[in-house]
Amino acid sequence: MEIPWVCLDPRNLRQCTAAALIVGSILFFIYQADVVFGGRATAVTWLKIGLSYLVRFFVANYGIVLGSRRSRPG
Repeated sequence: MEIPWVCLDPRNLRQCTAAALIVGSILFFIYQADVVFGGRATAVTWLKIGLSYLVRFFVANYGIVLGSRRSRPG
């Protein structure tokens, strides 16, 4: 089972973290910034923000796993 090794590789972690921070931040500013900066953020708002970053991280990892499987001769 190579998935954990692919996902935990330091290069992949850096790429996935960078992708999550960039895309998550863009989506935060599009969908939640007005609520947060307007002082109306609730626990649900913060949960949505956290999930935005987390989902992007997992999607980036999924792409790397798929790419690593396709790049191997088989």
